[in-house]
Amino acid sequence: MNPLTRGGIYAGAFLGPFGGGLTIAILPELGAAFGVPAGAAALGVTAYMLPFAAVMVVSGTLGERWGRRRTVVVAYGVYALAALACVLAPTLALFLGATALLGAANAFTTPLLMTALAAAVPGDRLGRALGWFGSLQAAGSTTAPLLGGLVAEADWRLAFAGVAAVAAALTVIRIPPETTSRSSPPELGRALRPGVLRAGLVAALGWGCLAGLGFLVALRLDEQLGAGAGPRGLVLTAAGVAGMLTARLVGGAVDRIGTRGSVLAGAGLGAIAVACVGFLPALWMVALAWGAGGVATQLVLVGVNTLVLSAEENRGGAVSVVQALRFGGGALSPVVFTPVYQADPLAGFLLPAALLAAGVPALSVRSAGLGKIGS
Repeated sequence: MNPLTRGGIYAGAFLGPFGGGLTIAILPELGAAFGVPAGAAALGVTAYMLPFAAVMVVSGTLGERWGRRRTVVVAYGVYALAALACVLAPTLALFLGATALLGAANAFTTPLLMTALAAAVPGDRLGRALGWFGSLQAAGSTTAPLLGGLVAEADWRLAFAGVAAVAAALTVIRIPPETTSRSSPPELGRALRPGVLRAGLVAALGWGCLAGLGFLVALRLDEQLGAGAGPRGLVLTAAGVAGMLTARLVGGAVDRIGTRGSVLAGAGLGAIAVACVGFLPALWMVALAWGAGGVATQLVLVGVNTLVLSAEENRGGAVSVVQALRFGGGALSPVVFTPVYQADPLAGFLLPAALLAAGVPALSVRSAGLGKIGS
C-alpha cells in the first residue's frame, strides 16, 4: 500500500469522529442561528449518533457486497454533500436531517477503512496499524470540540464547509480494492455469529464504562470538586490526548502480547482508573486517572478490532457489528450510570469499574467462530 493511500485511510479515521463531534462545541451558535434553545440544538448529537450506530450493523456487510473501494468513494461523496447541506440548512429540521445523513455515511466509511487496512498489512503488524488508526480517531474526537469552537467564533458554518472539502478530497484517494474473489456475497448472518457478538459486547463494555463516562466525570468535577467549565474541559480531554499519544504503543503491545492479553490488561487498568476518578480529591489526580482510562480504552478497542479483523469471513461485516455494539454501549452509559450516581456518587464509578474488572474477563472466554480473544 503506497503512502498516499495509507495517508488517505488515516485521514478518513480522523474525519469521521471529527465531523461527528463538531456539533458539541457549537450548540449555542446553532441555537442562535436557528432561533431555538441550545438544548434543542443538542438534538444534532442524537441525529448523528442514532443513524450512525443503526446503519453500522449492516454497513460493513453491504460494503463488502458492493465492493470496498466503490462503497467508500460513494460514502465520502455523500458525507461531503451532507456536510454542505449542514452549511446551507435554513432551519433546524433540515440541519438535523443533514446531520443524520452525515452519520449514516460515516457508518460506511469507518468499518470498510479498517477492513482495507487489515487486508493491506501483514498479520503480525495489524495491531500497530490499528493503533495508528485508533490514534487518529481519538485525535478527531478530541480536537473536534476545540477546533469547532474556535471556528465558531467567526462562523460555525465554516467548520462544516471544511469537513465537506476534506471528504470531497478523499474521494480521489481510493483505498485498495479487494484482492480475493468470493464465490458468494457476504451474508449478515456470518457477521452476527456468537463470537462476533461476544467481541462486540467486550467493545461495548470497554467504551461504555470508559470513554462513555465523560458525562459522569464532568458531573463529579462540577458538583464535588467545584471545577469551572475551562478546567472541566481540560480534564475531559486528558483521556483523548492520552489515547491519541499512546495508541501506536498500544498497537505494538497487541502484536506482542496478543489480543486477549491486551483486552484484559485494558480492562484491569480501566477498572482502576475509573474507580480512582470516583474518589481522588484533587483535580490533577482525576486528570491523571482519566488519562490512564484513555490508554485503557485503546488497549481494549485495538485488541478487539485486531481479533475481529483477523477472521477470514466477512471481516467488514464483523467489525461493523462490533463498532455498532461499541457505540450502543456508549449510548446506554448515561441511562445506566446516572441513576446510580445520583443515589451514591462513588457507586456511580465503582459499578462501571466492577463491570470492567469482572464482565470483560467473563466475555473473553472461548467465542464460537473466533476462538479465544487473543488466541
